[in-house]
Amino acid sequence: MSEAKLGRNIVKKIREELLMSKAELARKAGVSSLTIDRIEKGKSCRMETKRKIILALGFDLAEKGKVFLDV
Repeated sequence: MSEAKLGRNIVKKIREELLMSKAELARKAGVSSLTIDRIEKGKSCRMETKRKIILALGFDLAEKGKVFLDV
């Protein structure tokens, strides 16, 4: 899948590679499953939400560009 099709993030791709459900990622990040769904569809979110998701996926904050292409 091309970067253009992925949108501004690759949260779904990483989550699926980790065999993690949306609900599990939401629980680990402390956000709702609906928030994860919206982000995976390319909608924007607050920087704090991005931080929580980056950490919940097991990345360091310095690696934020690997998850969110717009930061």
